[in-house]
Amino acid sequence: MDWDYAHFMVTEGCKVKQNPVARSPSIEAYQKHLVELFNMNRRILSFKDKPPTPLRGFPYEDSPVSYEARPTKPLRHIPQTSQRTLDAPDIVDDYYLNLLDWGSSNVLSIALGSTVYLWDASQRRTSELVTVDDEFGPVTSVKWAPDGKHVAVGLNNSDVQLWDSTANRLLRTLRGGHQSRVGALDWNKHILTTGGMDGLIINNDVRMRSHIVKTYRGHSHEVCGLKWSASGRHLASGGNDNLLYIWDRSSTTSPTTQWLHRFEDHRAAVKALAWCPFQANLLASGGGGGDQCIKFWNTQTGACVSSVHTGSQVSALLWNKNERELLSSHGFTRNQLTLWKYPSMVKMAELRGHTSRVLSMAQSPDGCTVASAAGDETLRFWNVFGKPEVKKQVPKSNPEPFAHVNRIR
Repeated sequence: MDWDYAHFMVTEGCKVKQNPVARSPSIEAYQKHLVELFNMNRRILSFKDKPPTPLRGFPYEDSPVSYEARPTKPLRHIPQTSQRTLDAPDIVDDYYLNLLDWGSSNVLSIALGSTVYLWDASQRRTSELVTVDDEFGPVTSVKWAPDGKHVAVGLNNSDVQLWDSTANRLLRTLRGGHQSRVGALDWNKHILTTGGMDGLIINNDVRMRSHIVKTYRGHSHEVCGLKWSASGRHLASGGNDNLLYIWDRSSTTSPTTQWLHRFEDHRAAVKALAWCPFQANLLASGGGGGDQCIKFWNTQTGACVSSVHTGSQVSALLWNKNERELLSSHGFTRNQLTLWKYPSMVKMAELRGHTSRVLSMAQSPDGCTVASAAGDETLRFWNVFGKPEVKKQVPKSNPEPFAHVNRIR
């Protein structure tokens, strides 16, 4: 086991004891082999001053920078209680409706029965936008336009109203598209997409008198979830038929568009939809009480990337705009908001306070505050996503989508 002594005996010791003339080539070859063997073993068992620097960090890191070189980021404090609670009387406790939205002008809209209220988050002031007659109500959906000034209001009688929130004025009413209540809305620039109980999805160009420009047919039951991708090319729709569709806006110019993907993996209604802000083709979807799963989809390949069972009904999903995190809201039995780390889907926090199922969530324009509305008739605000990053303002180049709406009667 003394490597130095053994090496000496093989190399120098044998030269002293053995007659050089009597040594045969075979002995010299054998001794040479032993020398190489010992040198090899010495290299294997030799100690170094410090271990080599690892080439990669955690498995989910994208950059080949060593873990030691990465700056350690302090853990963010996540408050477990809501920072503000407002009363929301007469909110319709219906899982399939979308009654809450937060506009880019920092004004939150919420439908309570037949009335739409506006809450200015900057001034902490509440105002009433509209109260519809009983023959039209209750209000079944609300959605702010990208400009933060105009809001779409879906009604129980299948009408959709467009309102100017600054002037508190009705601009126009969209009729003739749906045969029953409109519970899902989303904007794609000047296109207002509506989803109804009749299973239809309709693109409405608000600049045109004949506003219906495209119809998506696929759902056999009520459409309860609609979400356009950031690029405006793909539309995700979820329905009470447990189906999730991906539609490509540019796939055809015909009035009726064929779906791009049709997913049947959920076992309950699909209402919660959220496109990933840092990966364009990644979509998160959540299922109702009979499913209780959050699934992630690669909309380019049509593959289900992963799935996690949450243990309760999933009503809404929101991505953190600054970190790889996902927030989900739930129904029975805990009625909580759960913050997940993506892609490991490790629970980071559970926010409790609602005493009935959470119906909807909305995210503030700066991305750090989340509002949740529940069947317990409360509206709670959570500082769950932390402080927003400071970003340089880029001048807007897109024209106002409502430039011609005022002329339509």
